[in-house]
Amino acid sequence: MHPRNPHNGRYDFAQLTAASPALSAFVVPNPAGDNSIDFANPAAVKALNQALLLQHYDVQHWDVPAGYLCPPIPGRADYLHYAADLLASDFDGTIPTDKAVHVLDIGVGANCVYPIIGAKAYGWRFVGSETDTVALKAARSMVAANPALAGKVELRAQSHPAFVFEDIVRPREEFDLVVCNPPFHASAADAAAGSRRKGRNLGYPKSAGGGPVLNFGGQNTELWCEGGEEGFLKRMVAQSVAVRERVLWFSTLISKKETLPSIYHFLKVAGSPETRTIEMKQGQKISRLVAWTFQTPEQRQEWAQRRWKA
Repeated sequence: MHPRNPHNGRYDFAQLTAASPALSAFVVPNPAGDNSIDFANPAAVKALNQALLLQHYDVQHWDVPAGYLCPPIPGRADYLHYAADLLASDFDGTIPTDKAVHVLDIGVGANCVYPIIGAKAYGWRFVGSETDTVALKAARSMVAANPALAGKVELRAQSHPAFVFEDIVRPREEFDLVVCNPPFHASAADAAAGSRRKGRNLGYPKSAGGGPVLNFGGQNTELWCEGGEEGFLKRMVAQSVAVRERVLWFSTLISKKETLPSIYHFLKVAGSPETRTIEMKQGQKISRLVAWTFQTPEQRQEWAQRRWKA
């Protein structure tokens, strides 16, 4: 993990349960005799997230509606710490902090995790877009309930699922960074099959219907879209051209290495002069962060000096 990631290393369950006593109901010895939780238990995973967000990010009230995505906090934090390094590369190696940095989270979800982490770690301001009305309502309620997020997170409804930036980026509005965790799958059936495979591989218990119980949840808009990850990224890259002068760096998480050649092709067609690929590792899991810009190094340095210079 990134060296600035506070979740580097094993979870300290003594500290976590001290911060959030509700977690203690789920802490049990693992086969090695160390304290852990049953990661196949959705309630345990949610309690762990609540404890992590309370201890590290001052979020007193965090929850997601039943069935919605309960993301792994360490991996989400890794994305933002590497993204911070990306911004620093245009600012003489100094990470820009505080509200001068404006970030757009495409598909913020009910969990609102990227804004939570970025607001605490770097003081950045976030706009989160969302097509799912239930997720949007939950995220707004959570932001309103947490003073630590006051004035740092704005949530906007995207009423056209085919649009990525249109109706979200307002006239003359600028963003220093775009982050995105796109849907993985191309259909509901594909998402269900992938969930079953993951459940079998991890040894999750079976539900009453015969399928594995999932610890992370996820609604249709979170798990699948037309064309899957590749289809979404094709639209995102193509539509990024329209706002190329008002965004410094676009970025997205890539879960499937098979998607990389396609996104490189899309970026070449779009005319991006510079792309960067950052590999991120969390245990045995490897994911990738791909970033692109339409600005030259000189233009990016001018942008940084104009927006971030104290």
